[in-house]
Amino acid sequence: MDLSIQSLDDSSSEQGDELGYRVARFISIPLEYISYMSEYMLESPVIYTSQSLETLPKPRNLKDLDETRKLFQELISDELKLFFKVPNQQIMSNSTHTLNANQVVAFINFLLLMVEAIIWLDPDFIACIKGSVEILRTELGFLIAFLGDTAMHLQPAKNILIDIEAVVNEVGSFFYSFLFTGSVFMMIHEEEETNSAITGMEAVLNEVRSFLQTTSELEETNNSMTDIKPLVNEVGSFLVPEIGILDLTLSDLLLKFELLKTKIKEHCITVSTMPSDMAPNTSLVSLFIVESVLDDLMHLINNNSDRIVGVDDQIVMLHEELMLLGSSVTNIAVQQEAEHEELLIRTRDIAYEIEYVINSTPHVWYLTLRLPQLFEKIQLIRMSIHEIKNKIETAGMPEVAKYPVGQVSSQSKEPLIKEDIVVGFDNVAIEIADQLVRGTEQLQIISIFGMPGLGKTTLANKVYNSPSVVKHFYARARCVVSQRYNKKDILIAILSSINNLKKEKIVIMDNESLAENLYKSLIGRRYLVVMDDIWDIEVWDDLKRYFPDDRIGSRILFTTRNKEVGLKGVTNALPFLTKDECWELLQRKVFQDKNCPQELVDIGKQIATNCDGLPLAVVVIAGVLANMEKKEHLWQKVARNLSLHIFQTLDKSNQIFELSYKYLPLHLRPCFLYFGAFEEDKDIPVRKLISLWVAEGFVKKEELKSLEDVALGYLMKLIDRSLILVAKRRFDGGVKTCKIHDLLREMCLRIAEENNFLKVVKLYDDPPQFLSQVSKNQRHHCLSIDYGLSPICSLPFGLHVRSLLCAFAKSTSVPGSLKILRVLDLYHDPDVFDGIGFEHLIHLRYLAITIEVDILPSMESFHKLEYLYVDNTSAVEIPDVLLIMVSLRQMHFMGRAYISASLCRQATKDESFQINSNLHSISVLLIRSKKDVKVLKCFPNLRRLKVEFKSSFNYSFDLLNQLESLKFSNYKRCSNLINLPSNLKKLTLVGVHVSPEQMEIVGKLQYLEVLKLQEVDFEGEQWDTSEGEFPQLKCLKLNQVEIAEWNTSRDHFPRLQRLVLELCYLLKMIPPSLGDIPTLDMIEVHGCAKAIIKSAKKIQEEQEENGNEELQVIISKISNLWQS
Repeated sequence: MDLSIQSLDDSSSEQGDELGYRVARFISIPLEYISYMSEYMLESPVIYTSQSLETLPKPRNLKDLDETRKLFQELISDELKLFFKVPNQQIMSNSTHTLNANQVVAFINFLLLMVEAIIWLDPDFIACIKGSVEILRTELGFLIAFLGDTAMHLQPAKNILIDIEAVVNEVGSFFYSFLFTGSVFMMIHEEEETNSAITGMEAVLNEVRSFLQTTSELEETNNSMTDIKPLVNEVGSFLVPEIGILDLTLSDLLLKFELLKTKIKEHCITVSTMPSDMAPNTSLVSLFIVESVLDDLMHLINNNSDRIVGVDDQIVMLHEELMLLGSSVTNIAVQQEAEHEELLIRTRDIAYEIEYVINSTPHVWYLTLRLPQLFEKIQLIRMSIHEIKNKIETAGMPEVAKYPVGQVSSQSKEPLIKEDIVVGFDNVAIEIADQLVRGTEQLQIISIFGMPGLGKTTLANKVYNSPSVVKHFYARARCVVSQRYNKKDILIAILSSINNLKKEKIVIMDNESLAENLYKSLIGRRYLVVMDDIWDIEVWDDLKRYFPDDRIGSRILFTTRNKEVGLKGVTNALPFLTKDECWELLQRKVFQDKNCPQELVDIGKQIATNCDGLPLAVVVIAGVLANMEKKEHLWQKVARNLSLHIFQTLDKSNQIFELSYKYLPLHLRPCFLYFGAFEEDKDIPVRKLISLWVAEGFVKKEELKSLEDVALGYLMKLIDRSLILVAKRRFDGGVKTCKIHDLLREMCLRIAEENNFLKVVKLYDDPPQFLSQVSKNQRHHCLSIDYGLSPICSLPFGLHVRSLLCAFAKSTSVPGSLKILRVLDLYHDPDVFDGIGFEHLIHLRYLAITIEVDILPSMESFHKLEYLYVDNTSAVEIPDVLLIMVSLRQMHFMGRAYISASLCRQATKDESFQINSNLHSISVLLIRSKKDVKVLKCFPNLRRLKVEFKSSFNYSFDLLNQLESLKFSNYKRCSNLINLPSNLKKLTLVGVHVSPEQMEIVGKLQYLEVLKLQEVDFEGEQWDTSEGEFPQLKCLKLNQVEIAEWNTSRDHFPRLQRLVLELCYLLKMIPPSLGDIPTLDMIEVHGCAKAIIKSAKKIQEEQEENGNEELQVIISKISNLWQS
């Protein structure tokens, strides 16, 4: 049943009627709920009603007597009323005979969305009842928080649940009348002359009552509609009350809530102190939650919240007690004994319980009941820790492995990651490369076939980058197909590789346009396209018409698990590694260029043999060995564990992978499992991943290091252990995107779900299971939901969910049950964004949304927000409240953003104006005047900035001395660069015109390591450098620069390591002396003039003659993508 609300939105927008749109959106809330619940009903008796309500904003409905009569009958039917009560076994296909707390929570969640939609209508419109509705919201929020406080339900609470059901059912009846009123209003609501008279709720009620109690309007439309007069008269008097009666009804409801709270108090007092059951039911031991809760408590204390008036001293004491507990338990965490692990679990559990109680409870009286219980539980844990410490002191400290917990070493720069070590593929690689460059002139498919983990992708990459293949093909491209085939993604990946195009520029094309452009890009050119991880030959059957066969030797290279996929061409079965090859690979991964100590050779060979020739297994187990002390007894322990698992199961690779997880330090385990939340075979942006880890609270604070730098260290540790792969590198060699092997991702998902850490839901696979999945698993730490083409609109409810990642969401109305949510990532259609309920997500640290309008939703409540990512189609104004948030660390606007005029005025009038902000990254910011630059100078911690200038005034960033990375775009090509921050390490200039004096400013930056010039016009088409310039520059990239003469010397770039030239058609030659720079490792030339290619080859030849075999020169006819 498709209950899309698009028709509501479109119709309202077309009428230019804000009120009509908002009422329509209010109606859509129950429509989404009905759609959601209908999946689980024994029958769906209200399908007609739902579909009719969908088209309510169209006044023509009144012209059809039969349709209108049916709709009125459905609106007052018992079947529809069922949805405004707590679901029971009479209508639910999967319910039990007893009242289920999950069903009550789901219903209250629905009521909270209705409340939010009413408040969202308009402050003036609902002024007569706004106060009562806001109180109703608070009381419903308390009920849902109480039901989630499982420590209060350890004793039977059936009577309390029945009392709660009775009250919320009455609230449901109240909202049912609201739905009816709104529906009829939308039916009779016509053009602007009608709407102009509607100024508030009272006017709506009067108009609807007038319509229902008379027949004049009906007679004008259709005389025969007088047949429904008795029906509408009854409905009008019963369901659409006068405004005074409406307010009285609300007051009666609120009195019933007071009686209900009295019963809840009595229940809570009788509940004895019992072990906590508040944490997600998980054996995942990690203490990140303790620091996270300490931050929450400190925020509550420092902001003098009204929520803790009367218990503020107890909150301070709670912070102190938890801090002492965290410190005590950390000291024994290094001892991985069962008794110690049980204490870690208890500590983690009490931290989860404290987080839930303080962040979800709106009433102080409830805190006064719960805080003493929390203190007592902390004291019991501390007593147990004290006993263990006494035992340790008496018995002495046992020997443990050096890295069981493994604090990440402090490093100022990203560790260098060596390229993939390939063992055992030399002959196969030569054979496949020969198949690609020789043989038939017809288009041919070459396939690499083998089981997961054998190294198919590694081999394909090796062949793809081999010199003979690079030289032979005019165009090359790679894409990952994966099990879930997405045609558009494949076309975009190939087309963006073949041409010098950014994905953002072609993602807006439809499939036909993409296919046409791809065909035109390939025709007449000898090309190689690698399709990695293709599961079904039908994928190729669907795509092959876009790949022209000009009989010039083009090739398609498959990697596949399915041998049948490659039967149409040449198939290469990838063999397992021999025992000797396994041992060679293990040695090289563990010891790099060093020799294995003799005492470890025998045990090392035994471990390698147990990997059964599977390269991925060897690499993963090598990651374990490389990160522990090189002692024989420790390796023997690994071998024993490995052998035990292998003899117990035939699934050896999975056991090897799980052993690598077991040997992970505690702080890396949640970071690793989090990879399961990302889509299979997709590159994961490192900056986004790190932001999520920090927002989740996984990253431990370290002195003199930012949280992002610490998190990057965590990632490098996972890469070092071969659990995570580098997908793409930045220009300076850093990791830009990473990915996880399919087998390891499957392990992540299995372990994460078993431990209630992560639940991945794909609604397009099995929608009917959604309610049961969310209900039973609502205490997962993280929910990752892919809506796909599912008809379900609603976001899930989950009282203990801390992060919600949604792909293709069809609604952005946030449930009131998500009280402790820290991460909300909504990838959705921008047309459906309304932000209902957003302002109550006060604990958010990470928010990613998609919007089409040029106004952001209200951000005033997000005092803890650290990361904001907005995918906007047009530039938006940054609210002042965002820029003064102390916690906010990064802001990214895909479609650009600009500073408000009010903030610009403040910065201009007051020279001493400063912003107390931790903001260290902004992109992409529009600079429209000098006032904007003055505001930027007020941010004391800004480290990374991307700006786009819209005017030609002179600009200076010299006062931003803390800035380390600057991307500067000015497509007006104006020459007005004055000064740059002295501490810059990375500079990108795009679309500017530069004079010799301005390039001298750039050259004098003492700490600059990376310089990228794109579409830059050099004055006189000449660049002269001087001695003393670019003292620390390591990477230089010139892309489409307007330069013919480049006069420089090796002494002007003394530390240069990498030089890249792309699409430089005017440049006559590469200065020969650059080849003499001792640190230069690589020169890349892509899509440049023949003269540049010739000079690059000459430099390489001269260096080889001088004995320098290390310099690499890479030449291609097509430019690589410009890497940001």
